[in-house]
Amino acid sequence: MASTILKLLAIFSLLNLTFASRATPNSLVEDTQTQLLKYHKGALLHGKISVNLIWYGKFTSSQRAIVADFITSLSPTSPSQSQPSVAAWWQTTEKYYHLASSKKQSLSLHLNKQILDDSYSIGKSLTENHLIDLASKGEKTNAINIVLTASDVAVDGFCQNRCGSHGSKSSAVKGKNQKFAYIWVGNSETQCAGYCAWPFHQPIYGPQSPPLIAPNNDVGIDGMVINLSALLAGTATNPFGNGFYQGTADAPLEAATACPGVYAKGAYPGYAGDLLVEKTSGASYNAHGANGRKYVLPAIYDPSTSKCSTLV
Repeated sequence: MASTILKLLAIFSLLNLTFASRATPNSLVEDTQTQLLKYHKGALLHGKISVNLIWYGKFTSSQRAIVADFITSLSPTSPSQSQPSVAAWWQTTEKYYHLASSKKQSLSLHLNKQILDDSYSIGKSLTENHLIDLASKGEKTNAINIVLTASDVAVDGFCQNRCGSHGSKSSAVKGKNQKFAYIWVGNSETQCAGYCAWPFHQPIYGPQSPPLIAPNNDVGIDGMVINLSALLAGTATNPFGNGFYQGTADAPLEAATACPGVYAKGAYPGYAGDLLVEKTSGASYNAHGANGRKYVLPAIYDPSTSKCSTLV
């Protein structure tokens, strides 16, 4: 299994270490600012890919809507998106596809199934194998299956060395061996918001700048969107562990994790950057989404400029 772990955002961005998918030497961060993430000749996801959300534990309908609207917003045809938009943010990943193949390939994501497991069918303490089992409830071909665990669910490594992860799983479909991509993200609001929901919560370590107001007024879910968006960028550009990354295969820097703690221009350790601010609520954001949503999304490493690309 090619698995990529999203390291704890708050600590590593605040200490100017790597916000990496796995533990990664600090020197690699500087390298990615001046050179392209290496392509390891592996397959990338392309064409029309369904995104299936597997909700494990208790989530309100409004919480589910925040994430569902984010997935919908990734499409350039998504309605009601002002600029800067989630769709414009996602378009940076397309530049990797142009480098990987001379053929014109692109990736189109669309929200498909939402599977609810609010009865905690396998308990409230999950292992990596449990996450794979849950992800397997989604589609097995041309799919990204996203497992989202509620705030009262413990997952191995959660709040200790990761906020989420992405990987792939082989599965037999109509007699053929197929791989599907999966992502897991946990709701950190009650377990470690100071780690995984920064900049919407006071950090446990590092510079103690005031937390930002979450754009959807939900620290846990808005934090999940940040981690999910970074993992989606990693999944698109390195779905099976042999795509675009820097470092070793078991400790890669990827498209979003190569830009630790950067959300807007002017970012530095402990400061997310000069984000936009909603006048009435005071909430910070850098992207407009579907249905009037606003989100904070991480910078993506732009292979055409060898710089971290932000929307604002």
